[in-house]
Amino acid sequence: MKKVERINIIMRYINNRAHFTISEIMREFNISRSTAIRDIREIEAMGMPLVAEVGRDGGYFVMPNSVLPVVRFTDNEVKALFIAFMATRNQQLPYLKNRHSLAEKLLDLISENQKDDLVLLNQILLFEGTNPNNPDLLDLTDLPHPMLEKLIQILLLDSYLLITIKEDKVIKSYPIYLLHLYREKSLWLIEGFDIKEEKKQIFPVDHLIDVEPYTTKKRLSKKQILEKLSKQEEVINLVLELGPKAIAQFKKYHPLKVSISYTNPYQTTAILKTFINVNNPEELTQITNWLLFLGRDIKVREVPEEVLEGLKERLSLYLP
Repeated sequence: MKKVERINIIMRYINNRAHFTISEIMREFNISRSTAIRDIREIEAMGMPLVAEVGRDGGYFVMPNSVLPVVRFTDNEVKALFIAFMATRNQQLPYLKNRHSLAEKLLDLISENQKDDLVLLNQILLFEGTNPNNPDLLDLTDLPHPMLEKLIQILLLDSYLLITIKEDKVIKSYPIYLLHLYREKSLWLIEGFDIKEEKKQIFPVDHLIDVEPYTTKKRLSKKQILEKLSKQEEVINLVLELGPKAIAQFKKYHPLKVSISYTNPYQTTAILKTFINVNNPEELTQITNWLLFLGRDIKVREVPEEVLEGLKERLSLYLP
């Protein structure tokens, strides 16, 4: 363990204790007595309020209401933070101005050598979906929908919301219990349980014109909502294993309600599970065309007979 990492961990260790000894530090971190003493002295110099106890074992009291000193980042931690910022650039994320100030603080905290590394990373790394014409980490670009931050602030206080949606010049309000707020195919989406209709619905944030807490006393409890949803759950009838080529195609396009779960840490294999409504001709045609779009790098575990028939019909069009 590098010294910077060790000192950061020791600071957190002793900050949660009223009293500790040099021997405890030696055992906990597997270091020599001289190293433990040097580390404690360096921590004291950084401002942690410690009171030395006279005695052979070198005990220390941690003054009450002490504040942990400023965190120091290792080289790899700095790179991890910076790359996380780069990977999500141009993603229309909320709190973009806060990300701007965080990046500025990060750059102020690190050494000149670390800054040089970040400049080089900024020049050579390019992530899918980011704009190479906006190379400056601190650029305020691609602002999210103006309602997104307001929505997040309200839902942190209450998951029962009254949302107002404008679509095709028609304005409607929906009382919902928010299940998830997620981003898919460059769109922020609200997945909520419609309290009046008693079913799950998805609303694009781009259509949101107002949101406020739903204060009516006629609320369903969370338990009641989850029970109703469990009864409405659709049985999965399409299960596929995807290889790297199919995953690449999936990222290019996939139906809104379909998602994949990666099955290895390198994200080169995945599994897809979903429900296909075989009684909906439009959905059946869409899925059939999309499976052909995914290509050959898939293994079918489970598929409705109607989808297989649709695939055979489509393929017959290309046969003499």
